[in-house]
Amino acid sequence: MKLTRLFASTFALGLFLCGSLSHAASVSGTVTNKTTGKPAVGDPVVLVDVQAGMSEVAKATTDAHGHYSLNEPGSGPYLIRVTHQGVGYFIAAPQGGASGDIPVYDVAAKVPGVRLEADILQVEAANGQLQVDERFFVHNTSSPPVTQWSPRSFEVVLPPDAAISVTGAQRPSGLPISAKLEPHGPKGHYTFNFPIEPDQGDKDTLFQVVYTLPYSASKYTFHNETTLPADNMAVLLPKSMSFSAGSGASFQSVQADPGVQTFLAKNTPPGKTVEFTISGTGSIPREQQADNGGQQAAATANQPGGGIGAPIDSPDPLTKYKWWILGGLALILAAAAAFLLRKPTLAAAPGGAPVAVAMPDFSAAPATAATARPAAPAAGNAALLNALKEELFALESEKLSGNLSPAEYTEVKAALETVLKRALKRSS
Repeated sequence: MKLTRLFASTFALGLFLCGSLSHAASVSGTVTNKTTGKPAVGDPVVLVDVQAGMSEVAKATTDAHGHYSLNEPGSGPYLIRVTHQGVGYFIAAPQGGASGDIPVYDVAAKVPGVRLEADILQVEAANGQLQVDERFFVHNTSSPPVTQWSPRSFEVVLPPDAAISVTGAQRPSGLPISAKLEPHGPKGHYTFNFPIEPDQGDKDTLFQVVYTLPYSASKYTFHNETTLPADNMAVLLPKSMSFSAGSGASFQSVQADPGVQTFLAKNTPPGKTVEFTISGTGSIPREQQADNGGQQAAATANQPGGGIGAPIDSPDPLTKYKWWILGGLALILAAAAAFLLRKPTLAAAPGGAPVAVAMPDFSAAPATAATARPAAPAAGNAALLNALKEELFALESEKLSGNLSPAEYTEVKAALETVLKRALKRSS
C-alpha cells in the first residue's frame, strides 16, 4: 500500500512538474558594450511582464562574460531591459530558444559626432493661431559609439510665445514615446532628458515638439535657431499660405509634394538666427497625407518600421522624412493597430517586386525594386507585435520617470493594451 501511494505521489508530482515546465521557460543572452567591444559586466537585467502592469517578474546581473539568464514564469509576452551607466536598453524577449543578446553603449554628457541632420517645421494656420509641428532628426555617428545622455541631452530653442501641446522622442530602434521638455535658460529655451543613442544604419534619433503661436494679424516672423550644426532646415506650408525668407540663411523652393510648399536651407551653423515670415491661413489636406503615405509604404522594405521611401534617384531631398513630416505621432499607433488587426496585403513596388505594406519609419533608406523583398505574413505580424510590446514598455518607463501625467498614461496604455490583446488573440 505504501509503495502504491509513493508511486501515485511520484507520478502526480511528475505530472505537475511537466505541466509547470511546459509553461515556464528561460531566456538568456549576452550584453555587449559596443563602445569597448567587450562584455558588459555587472549590468542589471530585468524581465518585464507586458500584460501584468509592466511588472518586473525576474532579475539578473550580467556575469564576467556579459551573460545573463532569466526564468519566464509564464507564456508572456515579456520584455528584457538592461541598464548600463544609467541608460536603459530593451528588447522583446525572444521565443523558441533564440538568444536574447543586447547591445549597450558607454554614456557621456557631450559626444563628438552628434549633429542635426534636419530641423523641419510644418506650419498651419486657422482661427487666429499658428500650429507648428517641429521635428529634429539627430545623428550620432560617434566612433567609438557612445550614447549622449544627461538632463540636457538635446536642447531646442522655440519662439518665446510658443504654447507647447505635444512633445515626443524616438530612439533609432524604437517607436515614438512622450518625452518631457524642461525649460532651461532664457525664455523659449528647453531641453530633453532623453538618450541620443548611436545611429543604427540609417536610423537616427527623432525629437518632436508641437506648439501654437498667436496669429491675429495673419503674419508671423520666426527667428529660428538650432543648438547643433544643421545639415537641413525645412519649412512646410499649405498652398494657401505664403513664405518670405529673411536674414540668416538662403532658402530654396523644393517640389517635395504637389499639395505642400517646401522651403529648404542647407548647412546652418548652431546659434545662428534664421529669419522667415509666414502669412495667410490654411491647413495641409489630411486625405492627401494618407494617400501619400500609403503609396510610399507600398514601395518600401517590409521590416518593422521598414520606412517610407522613394526610388533612389528621386530628386526630392526630403524623401527620407516625408511621412513623418506630414504625419503625427498618433498615426504610428493607428498604423500599427490596423496592421496587427488585419492580414498584411501585398502591393507592387515601383519595379514590380511585391512587398508587404509596412509601418512607416522616419529614418528609412530609399527602397528600390532590387532591395524590396516579400515577407511571410507571420514574420511581419510578429515583428510589429514586438514593436507594440516595446511601446508599452517605453510608456511605463515614461510614467516612472515622471514624463507622463496620470491621465495621459491611463489613456495611452488602455489603447495600446486593447490593440495588443486583440493582436495576440488573432495571432494565436
